[in-house]
Formats: sequence, structure tokens, C-alpha cells
Amino acid sequence: MSTWILLRGLTREARHWGALPDRLRAALDAPQSGAPAAGFASPRVLTIDLPGNGEHAQEPAPLDVAGMVDFVREAARASGAPGPYCVLAMSLGGMVATCWAQRYSADIARLVLINTSMRPFSRFDERLRPQAWPGLARVAWYWSEPAVAESVIHRLTCNNRENLDADLKAWAGIRASAPVSKANALRQLFAAARFSAGRQRPACATLVLSSRSDGLVDPACSAALAAAWRADHWRHPWAGHDLPHDDPDWTVERIRVWLDQPAGRFSPENTESDLTGD
Repeated sequence: MSTWILLRGLTREARHWGALPDRLRAALDAPQSGAPAAGFASPRVLTIDLPGNGEHAQEPAPLDVAGMVDFVREAARASGAPGPYCVLAMSLGGMVATCWAQRYSADIARLVLINTSMRPFSRFDERLRPQAWPGLARVAWYWSEPAVAESVIHRLTCNNRENLDADLKAWAGIRASAPVSKANALRQLFAAARFSAGRQRPACATLVLSSRSDGLVDPACSAALAAAWRADHWRHPWAGHDLPHDDPDWTVERIRVWLDQPAGRFSPENTESDLTGD
């Protein structure tokens, strides 16, 4: 039975995945034939919050990504889920997953990285787009006002606004029930800014997913990472930074297709028809 571990990004937690965990579990649970297979072991999907977020909101966030790796690695072991793990991670979570795979290669079987960025592959102004800086300053200013802060975060990270009111209500509720302190937000931001990955490709098969219309992180970051590591890379045509929110079905389908391919197959470019599913 394979175990998938899901890691979110800066100040976000398990509940911010929305529909994605259940849809991923259903896709992984379905045999190719569409009928249950005898002896088929269902994969486990495990969401782990980074220290300072969610159920660990009272924990001080480490000042480096390596400290976050130690925390998540221990949480995975404590869950009883067997390794090696498949890790799906976005943004800051992608940095944690990368560091984990490079430090402890035997722990990780597969890696899916969504809209992440890291040195030495990308510049600071690519990792955090200047156009997003005023919005981030507004989030910091209204940090103690959930409705305002979450509204700005939604504008910065999501291009799918069909369920805007429901999203904001849910996100404000999450913030109220497990508030991330401003100190922990700054500690996570500091850790992300100073993180530098090893240039060598992780030993495991790696898939990079990115959004062409990401307003927070330049999609060039994912392209540079995929090119450097000769990793499979799929680009979504319209989603924002929070790709799992904007199009969870596309995200899950890309993972499912990738899993059906031989491990480590490299596709440096994907056509527009591939991207849109036409």
C-alpha cells in the first residue's frame, strides 16, 4: 500500500487542500479497469501540517527548511504509515519535500511539486513577483482581521472565483479556529527565502506542475527547476498559484497519467492541447 503525504505552503494547512485529498484518494484507489481488483490495497493519503500551521499552530516554525523536514519526517513516522512515501507538495511545502528527498533519498519514492521555487534555480523577484508585494503588505497589515486578510490572499493565489463567498467563509473559519501567528508567518517566510536546494536531481521520479497565470510566483521558477532536473513538467493554462484549489481535477488527472508512465520518463515540453486536455 503506497502512502501519499501532502504538504501545503506558507501559513496554509490541511483544510486548505479543499477537495484535492478525496479526489486524489479516489483516483489512486480506482484500478485501471474501473472494477475493484482482488487483493488491491488502497493507498493512504496523509496530510501533515508544517510547524506553526493548522494542528501545529502553537509550535514555533523553524527558521530553516531543514528543521521543517525533521518535523514532517517525525510526524510521518509517528503516523505509522509505511515508507517510502510519495509526496505531493506546493510552494513552501515543495521546498520541504525537495529538501527531504535530497537529504533522505530512501524515504521518498515519488515527488510532485506544485508552483514551488528555490535557489539556485530562480531569482528573488521570480520567487516572489513584485506585483504581489503590495497585496502581501496588505495581508500583513490586516493579519488579525480574518475576513480582510483571507480576501486578499484569495485574490493573490486563486483565479477560480466561482465559489468565492464559500471559500472566504471557510478560510476565515480556518483562521479563526487555528490562527497562525504573525511571528510564525515571518519565520516561515524567512526559511523559504533563504532555502537553497542541491543542484542534483532527487533520486526519485519527480513531476513538476505549474500555473501559467500564477500571480504570486513566476512560473519560470517551475520551468527552471524542471529543466535543471530533467523532470516531467505540466503547465496549467489559467490557474493561479493555488492550483489545487483552482482545478483539483486537472491536478489529480496529471498525477494519475504520470503514474501510469514509466518512472523517470522525461518530457521537456508539453503541447498546448496536452495542457488543456483537448
